[in-house]
Amino acid sequence: MEEVFSTSPHDYLHGLYDRLNETPMQRKLRSMAPMPIGCVFIQWPEMTEDDIRGHFRAMRAAGFTCLKGLMLCPGTTTESVERMAIEEGLSPWWYDQGGWQEITPELLEQLGLARDMEIDAAMAHPAMCEYQQGVMQQRIERHAASRLLPQVRKHSFLPGEQDEHAVPGQNRLTRGTALNEELVPQFVEWLQKNYADVAALKVAWNASSSSFGRAATNWQSWEDVANNVMRYPAREFRHLRDVLRFKADIKLDRLRTGVRESLIADPNEPMRAGGEISIFLPHTAAAIDMEGYAEIMAEGGAFYPSMHPGWHLEEVEFELLRPTFMQASMCVDWAKGVWSAPFESTGGPQWWSGGGKVPFVPEVMPLQPAFTITEHTMTQLICSYLGAGFKGFGLWCWNPRDAGWEAGEYALCDRNNQVTPRVQCVGEIGQAMVRHRRELWQAHKEPQVAVLQEWENDAMWAALATVGRDRYKNEPTKARIGASRALINANIPWEHVTLRQLEKGLAPRYQSIYLPATMCIPTRMMELLTDYVRQGGRVVLDMPGAYLDERGHLVDTSPGSAFEQLFGAVIHEYAYANNEPFAIGELQLQGFTVEMTATTAQVVNTYDNGKPAITENKLGKGTAVILGAEASLRCLKPGNVALETLLAQTALGAHAPLYRCDGALVYRQAAPQADHYFLVNDGPATTVALATAFPYTAITDAVTDAPVDINAIHIDAHSARWLRCVK
Repeated sequence: MEEVFSTSPHDYLHGLYDRLNETPMQRKLRSMAPMPIGCVFIQWPEMTEDDIRGHFRAMRAAGFTCLKGLMLCPGTTTESVERMAIEEGLSPWWYDQGGWQEITPELLEQLGLARDMEIDAAMAHPAMCEYQQGVMQQRIERHAASRLLPQVRKHSFLPGEQDEHAVPGQNRLTRGTALNEELVPQFVEWLQKNYADVAALKVAWNASSSSFGRAATNWQSWEDVANNVMRYPAREFRHLRDVLRFKADIKLDRLRTGVRESLIADPNEPMRAGGEISIFLPHTAAAIDMEGYAEIMAEGGAFYPSMHPGWHLEEVEFELLRPTFMQASMCVDWAKGVWSAPFESTGGPQWWSGGGKVPFVPEVMPLQPAFTITEHTMTQLICSYLGAGFKGFGLWCWNPRDAGWEAGEYALCDRNNQVTPRVQCVGEIGQAMVRHRRELWQAHKEPQVAVLQEWENDAMWAALATVGRDRYKNEPTKARIGASRALINANIPWEHVTLRQLEKGLAPRYQSIYLPATMCIPTRMMELLTDYVRQGGRVVLDMPGAYLDERGHLVDTSPGSAFEQLFGAVIHEYAYANNEPFAIGELQLQGFTVEMTATTAQVVNTYDNGKPAITENKLGKGTAVILGAEASLRCLKPGNVALETLLAQTALGAHAPLYRCDGALVYRQAAPQADHYFLVNDGPATTVALATAFPYTAITDAVTDAPVDINAIHIDAHSARWLRCVK
């Protein structure tokens, strides 16, 4: 069958993408293009200095460039081992060359080098390497001195921060949206900054609604608010949203302060934040703004996730490959333009440990969060990281803990501290990452579809999850997983986008924006999406969608409303495939459907009852689609092929894909000189063909540099290939 691809040029706004979070720190990092290939070293009690140095030499020989961290026995000092690492050719820290002093014309001149010397030549010059080693030695001394100072916690716990240690069965979400009385003065101060006056607050909090009686009837001053806010009805959603936003802002302020203090101490040392938290958890319901963290780390250094399958994949029943790419993409996409990498990622098998966030239900969840991690699995994982846009990695760990917690798990070496095929494989990929680091730093995704991830929508779902309805806080995450799964399986390039990023002008980067279970559509989002469609974009809304606005008030979907003008349809109410079945053709539906009348929209498909199921409205140069099915939520688990196909086809619309590979998952990063494809095989050994819309002059295996026949690409069982395609 002849392949049909999208051939019309599209502006992916790479320049705007790079400017979104541009800071002096990010400019420095982009100029140096660090590519840390790191791991954690764990000392066993019997290890001598010679043993430690032997491990460091083995790391260096394999292709590792730095340490991600150290775990040392009593009597061994951190600074002594960091000096050993430098002497053996390793950077002691996760950021590798990202922690060098910025290479300026003045520094080059100071070292007797040409002011306009090319950056990579300067980084390789002996005089520069010797100078930067001196910078590292000074940092070791500064760190050592700071460890001798009393360690004082700068901030008291925010009430509710101990939620990770919740009593089983307690409603953690209620604590997330509840307001502790001690915080009332701070909360009222926050309200004053965000609302013009008490009257505006009362409008936002739906105080005139019959649902909430006379709770705020007599509020005239901020003092009235302070005296009565604890008694405001818990079933009003906007004030619950404000509690979450208030707590999230406190946490962001703390991180911002920490970043600035660290930069004062050492402006060349990057920091990282993000960390030990599953990307699939309902962060917003816990008053966390992950995109806000990423924005702050534009100033500070790097935004990173923790990527351990046993800790962070319970929500997807420990499925490994597609969720790994989804997690990596979520971090890169929150952090657009900010250095992002998995500086806490697994290095080997796991059997006993894991998160335990989800109660064990035998018929739903496997008991053991256990994984086989071979050199092939590591290839799958690292290619997924690179396909998402990560730059470098830090693995836990080089060698395993020797006793107790996590003993024998996660390590690149085996339980006897011997080098394994995983070490050789990861090292070879790491060496290729270093060789191609400039191209990887210059590369971008070129997504055809954006999957919306919006804090306000997540917050409204969290507000909906009042006592006894905890499940709702997880729904937006589940929907994003489902939408992502359908697009991954269809080889459609995609990325997440947020309302803040749309506000900054990024919408035209995408041919289509998919709104998965976007129950809450803020007024401003409706305006931005309408402008985007008029300019030629495509918006797809699935169910349950457009139910509430940012106030927790019903979205106006009547004739003449902003919704009706965008989508060309009036929503009367929502239905549910439960007591009455719904189908679109042969596809039996589950979950939410919609009762609507098309006004200016075309009815693309109907339910089996003859009523509109899918509508498409032409507005300006673009289209707005209502997909009247719980599509993304119902693609959470693998196997719903017909619905995945409907979702992917509806998302892409009349646009054609950019590439296709039957038999493998494909991710692409586009750089000026070459494109990089990452083909991931989730089955037995196979030979596949990659069909692509782009012409190339040469195609090689990026790890071995061997030429590759694009029509006969061999991939080992449960492994992956990284191709470099020269333009």
